[in-house]
Amino acid sequence: MLLNIDSLMPQALEVAAQTGRAPALQYLMENGTYFSDMVTSFPAMSVTIDSSLLTGTYADQHRIPGLHWFDTRNKEFINYGTGFRETFRIGMRRSIHNMLYRLNHEHLSNDVTTIYEDLAKKGISSASINSFVYRGNKAQRLKTPKFLSSFTQFENGEWVANVPSIFSLGAFSKIRPRGLPTEIAAGNYKYVAKELRYLIRRKKLPGFTFCIFQDMDLRIHFKGPMDLKLILKIDREIQKIFNMYTSWDEAISKNIWMVIGDNGHSATGTNHRKYVIDLRKTFKKFQIARIQQKVTKKDQIALCVNQRMTLIYLLDQKLSYNELIEQLRKDDRIDVIAWKNGQDIHVVSGVKDGILTFRRNGAFTDVYNQFWSIEGALDILDLRLTNNQFLSYGDYPDALARIYGSLNSHEGRYIIANAKPGYEFKAQSTPNHISGAAHGSLHRQESNVPLIIAGTSDKPEYSRIVDLKEYILSLLQRD
Repeated sequence: MLLNIDSLMPQALEVAAQTGRAPALQYLMENGTYFSDMVTSFPAMSVTIDSSLLTGTYADQHRIPGLHWFDTRNKEFINYGTGFRETFRIGMRRSIHNMLYRLNHEHLSNDVTTIYEDLAKKGISSASINSFVYRGNKAQRLKTPKFLSSFTQFENGEWVANVPSIFSLGAFSKIRPRGLPTEIAAGNYKYVAKELRYLIRRKKLPGFTFCIFQDMDLRIHFKGPMDLKLILKIDREIQKIFNMYTSWDEAISKNIWMVIGDNGHSATGTNHRKYVIDLRKTFKKFQIARIQQKVTKKDQIALCVNQRMTLIYLLDQKLSYNELIEQLRKDDRIDVIAWKNGQDIHVVSGVKDGILTFRRNGAFTDVYNQFWSIEGALDILDLRLTNNQFLSYGDYPDALARIYGSLNSHEGRYIIANAKPGYEFKAQSTPNHISGAAHGSLHRQESNVPLIIAGTSDKPEYSRIVDLKEYILSLLQRD
């Protein structure tokens, strides 16, 4: 069982467990293995993270660049639901269709397989509860509720999806025949727990079950990273699950339990003018594509904000990278600016001087046994290099592979930019989280998430979400 608690962070989890307010999570930590530094994907946004977790690859292979990106081939903005105003301007029907269908059946690369697909080939069943990234091997007809069908592009509000053996996603597909989803397209933490308990009670647990508890993310955006309220509520639901066994010891003897957070949050400042980086002002000299209109020949750039990370597209072929990078470097609220030139990736900063250039394969080996050619200002990415050409990471965990993944995730000429902790980006209709918290960036505050494993002493090879697929497959193959 892999329980993904959206926005669960190490410090908040440790406080909740150490003070006895989250007894189920405390039990798992004390009777299992706890990691406080699992590295998530980039950008640290749910669809990209879940794609990395379920395929075991970064975005250069699974091809999901973020929650909001621009398809240069079809000249359209792709949005999976970043906020009501932005989604409404792009088009509710388009965004809902992207999230429910295109994400899994068009955008997620066919060159990679999900853990559900791999398990099905081995004759092992699996379950997905509450995850929008769900691609499996079983064709299942899904039906949209009548009042929502007009907002979809499906005929009669129905479509055929490829899903895992057991599939639950709000009103579209449920495990319990009489279950009533509390939200249209998903379920809250109580609904998710009830779906899982139903499988346990009916002795229908498959070989692998993936559950997402989504509620906490929205609350932390407004309350800040150390808010514990929903950790305690979700813990009570996990207690109910454990209480279905004769003892909690039996629960972890019969199953392997994993609890993970998908991304962290950085606390945001209180002053809108100071802490929100309005990219429309940064690029006021350029013609910016509007998200509610078709892209025209006059449009020079497109902006796709993923909270504390942004993708900046050069639509005008006459426009040079330097013209845009020069504007970004003037802003000391932006700590990482990266772009690709052939096989080389260049990184500069609005905070530090110099330029860092790297590419795959070379004389330098990092802590994840990845090989790089690298030169220039290592401090831009807080990289450390020992005498034997061994690279380690500081504030930006696995930064080289994650930047490489982002800059090779889809077609087009684009720049990625990363805001310093405390700050976030804004473009047209982008939601912001002043006096709360936000995520998306390379920084360790959002990149390091907790993982608890109980029921086995085996550990993943590296502390990265991208390594969990192979780890889980190895556990199931061993059994």
